[in-house]
Amino acid sequence: MFEFRLGVDDLAATWFGYSPLQETVLSLRTRSRPGGYPEQQRWVAGWRSRYAALDTALLDSLITPLGFVPDFLTPRPTVPRPDIAAELAVLAATPPEVVRTDVLTAYRSAGNVLPPVLAALVDDPAALAARVAGALEAYWTHCLAPAWWPRARSVLEADIAYRGRRLSEHGAEGLFADLDGRLSWHAGVLRLTDPHPATKALGTTVDVAGRGLVLMPTLFALGAVTDIIQGGPPVITYPARGKATMGEDAETGRRPPEQGSALAGLIGAPRARLLLLLETPASTTELAHRLGVTPAAVSRHLGALTAAGLLERTRRGRSVLYRRSGLGDNLAAGGRGRRAPDG
Repeated sequence: MFEFRLGVDDLAATWFGYSPLQETVLSLRTRSRPGGYPEQQRWVAGWRSRYAALDTALLDSLITPLGFVPDFLTPRPTVPRPDIAAELAVLAATPPEVVRTDVLTAYRSAGNVLPPVLAALVDDPAALAARVAGALEAYWTHCLAPAWWPRARSVLEADIAYRGRRLSEHGAEGLFADLDGRLSWHAGVLRLTDPHPATKALGTTVDVAGRGLVLMPTLFALGAVTDIIQGGPPVITYPARGKATMGEDAETGRRPPEQGSALAGLIGAPRARLLLLLETPASTTELAHRLGVTPAAVSRHLGALTAAGLLERTRRGRSVLYRRSGLGDNLAAGGRGRRAPDG
């Protein structure tokens, strides 16, 4: 068990963010452990041929059989929304002795033998870091960036918007209680209980001592985990709320929620469908992608729903997220009913 002792200054310095590089690295788990990420499998199938043309031997070796990754692959972000090019530059510049130690630790702590590609490169860690950075950049460019990342980013942004609302309405205790079942908060101490034996052995008490805390949603964690080894504030990574919606995409053949006939009759079918979709925050671009229409068309309807008090707007970085207001929740709940007739 990990215990984080947080003072008032630490709570004030706690911030949320996400890392494109971390999501890129951890997404490789979908190949070695597909059963753990069923919502991602349609995406994986969609880029299978592109992935096969990459440095697959190296990429596949970055995830140990138990799902661990060498620490240098996920450098701690210093800003809430880092650029992946900057993160890859940090990775490539990792001191060689750190690269070698992290690779050996990830595999040996799990009792596994290094794959041949890593065994051949581990004694030239500078070359290994450069090759890893290049392989991850190619994976990002050809597989993730075109369609997957915009969708994934919207889920991460929606999670952060929800957490901000949770903090404002329920305080720190309500925030931490809702993050993940492994976390608990009492009397200024945040506890993280990780059931994995290797992690249990590392359990310790951390006096945060004014450094603050970084909270990071991810699409590829089965429960909250922590990193207290790197310098700077401790990091807790937790499963993003709504990650299952990654399966709700046009590529999957799954339709968005159907509008009830009463609600459609009141505000129109397109706006009814948007209102039902916005149980969790989403951006204009994401909604357009999910509905198969233009962003301009979605924007007009969102403007009308917001003006009517049925939606709330939240800005997160360069994105604006929409979510149902309390009035919108009541209308959506009352308007669900028989499926509206086609046409």
